Amino acid sequence: MAKLLATGILMSLFQLTLAQTNPKNFTVKFTDLPVKLDGILDEPEWEHADGPNGFHQYFPSDSTLAQKETEIKMLYDATTLYIAVKGYSVGKNYLTRSLQRDFRGGGIDQISLVFDTFNDGTNAFLFGMNPFGVRREALIANGGTDRDDFTTSWDVKWRGESKIYDDYFVSEIAIPLTSFKFREGETKWRFNCYRLDMQANERSTWVKIPQNQLIFNLAFMGDMRFEKPLGKSRTPLAIIPYTNGILAKDYEENDNLNNFKVGADAKISIGNSLNLDLTVNPDFSTVEVDNFITNLTRFEVALPERRQFFIDNNDLFGSFGGSRDANPFFSRRIGIAKDTADNTIENRILGGLRLSGKINKNLRLGFLNIQTEEDSENEIASNNNMMLALQHRMFARSNLGFFFINRQAINPGDYLEEDETFNRVVGIDYNLATADNSWLGKFYAHKSFQPDDSEGNYSLGAFFGKNTKYFSAFIDAVSVDEEFESDLGFIRRTDIFKVAQILEGRFWPKKGKINRWETQLFNVVTWRPGLDWLYSDYNINWELTAEFKSLERLQGRLQKRFVYLTDSFDPSGKDNAVELPANTSYHFNRVELEFQSDQRRFFSYALEPSYGQFFNGNRLSLEGRFSLRFQPKVELGLNLQYDNISLPAPYSSADIWLISPRATVTFSKSVFWSTLVQYSNQRDNLGINSRLQWRFAPLSDLFLVYNDNYFVDVFAPRFRSINLKFTYWLNI
Repeated sequence: MAKLLATGILMSLFQLTLAQTNPKNFTVKFTDLPVKLDGILDEPEWEHADGPNGFHQYFPSDSTLAQKETEIKMLYDATTLYIAVKGYSVGKNYLTRSLQRDFRGGGIDQISLVFDTFNDGTNAFLFGMNPFGVRREALIANGGTDRDDFTTSWDVKWRGESKIYDDYFVSEIAIPLTSFKFREGETKWRFNCYRLDMQANERSTWVKIPQNQLIFNLAFMGDMRFEKPLGKSRTPLAIIPYTNGILAKDYEENDNLNNFKVGADAKISIGNSLNLDLTVNPDFSTVEVDNFITNLTRFEVALPERRQFFIDNNDLFGSFGGSRDANPFFSRRIGIAKDTADNTIENRILGGLRLSGKINKNLRLGFLNIQTEEDSENEIASNNNMMLALQHRMFARSNLGFFFINRQAINPGDYLEEDETFNRVVGIDYNLATADNSWLGKFYAHKSFQPDDSEGNYSLGAFFGKNTKYFSAFIDAVSVDEEFESDLGFIRRTDIFKVAQILEGRFWPKKGKINRWETQLFNVVTWRPGLDWLYSDYNINWELTAEFKSLERLQGRLQKRFVYLTDSFDPSGKDNAVELPANTSYHFNRVELEFQSDQRRFFSYALEPSYGQFFNGNRLSLEGRFSLRFQPKVELGLNLQYDNISLPAPYSSADIWLISPRATVTFSKSVFWSTLVQYSNQRDNLGINSRLQWRFAPLSDLFLVYNDNYFVDVFAPRFRSINLKFTYWLNI
């Protein structure tokens, strides 16, 4: 028995060694001949080119080869990587949402190519295309272990064309090597690619990925080997100037806010691995608006970063600590402030710089410094906002990170209190990720410093988990001192000690309509150490999910909550409402259902009704998301959320509505028009954002944007603006 066990262990180790030392690979051949991008593949160079082949199915099964083949070939010259994709299908009925760049989501046909140019399993560049020739580029951070690690806000220049045939499509792609970051003399990149084939209802990958992992996870990649070492990349200087003419009126204050802004960004490549971003008088917030959110909690809600200046290598700055409870750097803090009435307003950014990238094979560097303007009328000081971040790779895919944050007021006026003149935070994080991504972990310790306040002020956390195809378990512990502060961070609340646990089980039927059953038990318990370890909150959730092979998803959820209010709170959000009293405990239960229809259909929807107790009353909620496509040029959408809060007198009851219709029309792959209407009676606002965009050159745009906002109780205008904005991306 002992010999048999030893033999089994040795065989397992041998197979693991083979899997690690002999991954799938292909050779990218060098060429001196030009490649024409037309989707025809008539150049003789393609006949002798090598590339990834033999795709594995990812959905509906991860245990077979793909039913429909995908052939990819690659070539390169001194300046450009060329890629040819030939994707076979059962017909020509390909699906797309629109012709607009940077598509995302399921339910559409696409091919995505993932390049880990530093071979570290941590960060990667993604370039995607669909049969209609619509392109997207994205950055993958933190190993691709979470959906938030994927961002399409990143932009870079490259070219591509597609052509549809009877039973296949062809995409030809040319990506300048300057669009990547890599070491000079490199001979190998890690690579994977995935394809969504909606006609066959199949998702496939070149390197096999188990279904319990995300399809863009960087743990599962092969090698692309270059025939000749890559040389020193030409150092491009990209200058992106803008002009923005604004006609605006604030009806609340009866002020005309007409303005004309001029500014610029610059991108400078330092060697092959570092990038320096500069910005002068940036205009960040006039083109795209944030989605409204109904917030029935006591806490602030984090919204995603959309500003291009902060996107590249953003994980270097924004992934420290815990994203939900203790994130020491949240870039959206920069450029906003509180006025004398405690309202959130824009605080103009004068300029800034951002240096980020690889120092060597294992060490990444991030440095950010941004100066904001003084606003004496609103008693807002000028601030210098700085962050230094270092990340050193350890073992297969783990890393150790260090950061220092400093927010320093410059020449503060008499209106600024002494204890508000600066805020500094220093910390260290260790991120654990095994080679196969089955073990994950995060451990961090942060400390803040304020004037005359250097004792304690810690934020500590530990996360550890195991993820397999059939079972997952995670535990997360967070401790945030009452005096811990990070002015540039997202800290939901201080003086907490929280423990969260997740247990998941998965069952994969071999027959029938259901692809996966999943059950999850999620438990969160919170104490308040500063209040003699008051037992403050707990939240127990049990979920049961059925995912169908036809792409529908049905989920049921039971929730049991306890809340001890240490401060009075009004969940209705009404003016002059009687608040629920402090120092009172509440127990309440809730049941939720959610159904997601097949996103391949031209009309798709999701419904989520729920009902249960809410503090000392009841809450009925209904959420709906609807999408109607007239492909490839028109997509209509509607998001709806209704909450009925019923509390006993004298506390306020409320009917809260959030209605958001959206229309997108893509006249071509360079002219887009979109309109978003958002009605929220909780915010007392009806907002309209209508945007016409003409991409007249690569990453160069002309925007005409109309914004209008009304009070909903009296239906009177509150703010209106028209913007004409011009941006041009110039490579020198």
